[in-house]
Amino acid sequence: MSGLVRRRRGRDAGQGRAMSLPRLCLLMLLVLAGAAILAVSLGETPLALSQYVQALSNPASPPGEVLWTIRAPRVAVAALVGAALGLAGATMQGLLRNPLADPGVLGVSAVSGLGAALAIAAGLAVAPGAIELSALVGALVAGAMVVALAARFREPEALILFGVALSAFGGALTALVFNLSPSPVATAEILAWLMGSVENRDWTDAARALVPMAIGAALCARAGQGLRMLTLGEEAARMSGLPMPRLRVYAVAGSALLTGAAVAAAGVIGFVGLAAPHLVRALVKDDPKRILWPSALAGALLLVLADLAARLIPTDQELKLGVVTALFGAPAFAILAWRASRSWRA
Repeated sequence: MSGLVRRRRGRDAGQGRAMSLPRLCLLMLLVLAGAAILAVSLGETPLALSQYVQALSNPASPPGEVLWTIRAPRVAVAALVGAALGLAGATMQGLLRNPLADPGVLGVSAVSGLGAALAIAAGLAVAPGAIELSALVGALVAGAMVVALAARFREPEALILFGVALSAFGGALTALVFNLSPSPVATAEILAWLMGSVENRDWTDAARALVPMAIGAALCARAGQGLRMLTLGEEAARMSGLPMPRLRVYAVAGSALLTGAAVAAAGVIGFVGLAAPHLVRALVKDDPKRILWPSALAGALLLVLADLAARLIPTDQELKLGVVTALFGAPAFAILAWRASRSWRA
């Protein structure tokens, strides 16, 4: 069956051969490593060459503190969040067989943001990790609701419509929290969280995000082969022995965990989950299984570069990461969609 899937996909993908997955991942890793080194090296406080040498030889020195305590964990959190959103986006696009699907389509981002807003409005921002935990709880509640629906209904349209409704309801409740906010300070904190940022993140934040992201990534990887078989159509995949309810649970639960952990670590950030799979789709010939890990690496690369841009763009107040991804991501994605539309019309 997998051979039939590959032959059909090869005909649908047109001419040319896909880049081998190890080679593509190695190439993406090298580019990501270069971007991470650049992001750690550059910042608002310029360092001389001697200070870089001092930071490398003595991490406890003042330049070392700048590199290893401020910039490096910030880059690590940006890479983790971008990878989580890229992988979740590729999984949802494969499950729903819709190139316009992204992690936000499940409504997990909106409910997770609501959890963070409630924690801030309740005055829990002073407790370390309280906002992140509240955001993750919100994501888990939304994910459980979507998983229950995915196990009950077969149609992907039902999943999309429920996700849209859940997202709208979560947004409405967040607006209500704004309306009833106890102080202008709390309102500003909620707004800042919802715009997304990895500013002032440390290694603890990176470690805290790693566990749910690893579980979510394992679930998405488990769904990979089923997503590939799904390209034949749901009826043909089911007749070949694919357990659709189990596939939906793996894919939705994995995407929900990844998205919730990303929102808990950095707030609500759009476009990465939508755009990252499209950056590598042509290189894997639209294979839903092979696109998973390259999409994660593309998402990490996008967010590391976006955070670097947020730091370097000269403004009185540092731009929020979600604002940068929207400003640069929307036009870039429009160009990608325009190019892809030519193949859809062919």
